[in-house]
Amino acid sequence: MKNADLTLELAALPQLSVSELRRRYAEVFGETTCAGNRTWLVKRIAWRLQALAQGDLSERARQRASELANDADLRLSPPRHSATAVAVAPRPNKTSKSREGLPPPGTILHRPYKGQVLEVKILEQGCQFEGRVYRSLSAVAKAITGTHCSGFLFFRLSQKGAAS
Repeated sequence: MKNADLTLELAALPQLSVSELRRRYAEVFGETTCAGNRTWLVKRIAWRLQALAQGDLSERARQRASELANDADLRLSPPRHSATAVAVAPRPNKTSKSREGLPPPGTILHRPYKGQVLEVKILEQGCQFEGRVYRSLSAVAKAITGTHCSGFLFFRLSQKGAAS
């Protein structure tokens, strides 16, 4: 296959329907797929077409990848303990709508993150982290990660996908 032909074929892949992509996948890989994810199919087929046209990995590269894979430390079981909230104060009688779901004031949350154990103290009005007071757990999580994320999920106070 010439370079121009390859370029045209790669450009045409995103316009194919999922069923056409599955047919093309079977042609280039010699086996069927149950995948229905258009993006994945396009990427896999494009990779295979390029490998067939321009050559695959060298034997030396394959050998090195195999060595690296064998040396990798694989986790075969989950960590023994996970981050948990440790309550150090009783729950107050009245709860406002803004505090719903938060642990009671005085609770200290511990969260391992990038080799450190982070500590956040729940206050009456906000959360304290490294001497600063934030309005919410999400604000603390954003300060830590640099991107917006749910403070409840980050500090593992609720499960992903749980009903609110």
